[in-house]
Amino acid sequence: MRNAKEFQPYPYLVMMMNCMLWVNKDSILFTTTNGAGMASQAVYISIFLFYCGGMNKLRRNIVLYLVAEVIAVAAVVLITLFAIQNLFGKQTFVGVICNIFNIAMYGAPSLVIPKVIETRSVEYMPGMLSFYGFINAGTWTAYSDRKTRSRHLRNSGLGMALCASQLIVYAMYLKSTPVKPSYKRLKFER
Repeated sequence: MRNAKEFQPYPYLVMMMNCMLWVNKDSILFTTTNGAGMASQAVYISIFLFYCGGMNKLRRNIVLYLVAEVIAVAAVVLITLFAIQNLFGKQTFVGVICNIFNIAMYGAPSLVIPKVIETRSVEYMPGMLSFYGFINAGTWTAYSDRKTRSRHLRNSGLGMALCASQLIVYAMYLKSTPVKPSYKRLKFER
């Protein structure tokens, strides 16, 4: 059973864009965390592309989306370097775009909630992604609060709320999700 089935790649594609935007030459913290995020998303998306098999249209859309992301990041860099002259304007321009994709990253797993409610199954809901998103948003909320950066605090707080709502839906429908007999259980024998 090695195929992508109805799993959605979009939360991971949005996360890749978010990580690309937050890489910052002046901050080791932002560069290392987002560099690691980009690497993990590249691995996931590669695996997804490998297993989406006969879904050539989906594979093409994913590749086009990645190309569009690279073009968009290049455009942001070029606009920031050449079109905007003052530092405040540059920071505001990049900050607004980064915050939009930050919120989109936390909210993207919510796209599958209507399917969860319709099927009463969390089979295709990325529960661990929502959990780690909640932890991530909580960490950045604590960091923002400590540094008294209110705009980061608002965005991370909104991210926590989005991930919490996903986890609530996941918990509500977890028990009603049928267990697939095709999954093999590991046996540890002596």
